[in-house]
Amino acid sequence: MEYRQLGASGLNVPVLSFGTATFGGTNEFFKAWGTTQVAEAKQLIELCMEAGVNLFDTANIYSRGVAEEILGKAIEGLERDKILISTKATFSMGDGANEFGSGRLHLVKQVEDSLKRLNTDYIDIYHMHGFDANTPVEETLKTLDNLIQSGKVRYIACSNFSGWHLMKSLSASERYGWSKYIGHQVLYSLFDREFEWELMPLAIDQNIGTMVWSPLSSGKLGGRYERGKPIPTDNRIQQGGSHGPEIDHERLFTIVDALKIVAEETEKTVPQVALNWLLQRPTVANIIIGARNEEQLKQNLQAVGWNLTPAQVKRLDEASYVYPAYPYWHQQQNPKLVPQPKFY
Repeated sequence: MEYRQLGASGLNVPVLSFGTATFGGTNEFFKAWGTTQVAEAKQLIELCMEAGVNLFDTANIYSRGVAEEILGKAIEGLERDKILISTKATFSMGDGANEFGSGRLHLVKQVEDSLKRLNTDYIDIYHMHGFDANTPVEETLKTLDNLIQSGKVRYIACSNFSGWHLMKSLSASERYGWSKYIGHQVLYSLFDREFEWELMPLAIDQNIGTMVWSPLSSGKLGGRYERGKPIPTDNRIQQGGSHGPEIDHERLFTIVDALKIVAEETEKTVPQVALNWLLQRPTVANIIIGARNEEQLKQNLQAVGWNLTPAQVKRLDEASYVYPAYPYWHQQQNPKLVPQPKFY
């Protein structure tokens, strides 16, 4: 398994990590992701460890804490210093006025609760799951710095931030000498390329490691969506386990057509090609893969150890191109002033 440095830190992470949103399935939204319980979770984690995937990603809101509990039980018996645990906070964990957000009161409680559910003394990577515009960034970052100083958190990262959210946070950390976000967990795939417009250039400029969630775009790039065939009804999207805009099926099928051509050339599967494409993008340090069963996990693990050719990458880039929103299309007309990420 290849390891990459996560942003401006001394932490090396495997290029693949295992996401646990499929653990539990205690409400309708997460039931569409999966209902993995402890016994099967142990088997999946064992497969990961055998393949060198030792980073496990979860969040307090996944099945309202149940996913963390299952992960905590599933890693029992493993040497704690041989695994990396990533979890998150910010979104609502109850109906109370202080049961959401990135304020000090909520974060301190959520860290303690996550540590208990995970049955561990520390969290390796602690993410702010979204930006809290109601709380001063100084309060959030000072709290996170205190958690690092206490030893309960090793590194901090963010997720789903806008460019100015992340830049404002980095500036505050630098101003006061606090720990900085070293990673940004983002939506990125051949179907979802908006990350490239601003967040990728920011990550290049500020040395922020990218951790990708939904690399197969909620299953749209998993090999089951094909031109001329009925839309599958038993997937996460159709079962209500995904949010986002209405799907542009023509664009999706154009991407899948290109993926199938490259899959035949490489003798790989469509999802393996889609994952490998991500591993060749600037700033990407880690891709979070999920699996409802062992077979899915084994297939996804085979996305590493080889590379697409530049010609194959260009074919996929062209098939998945989406015209950028303003001001990005305007900036791209002036590459001498605003250099674009180098993909080749």
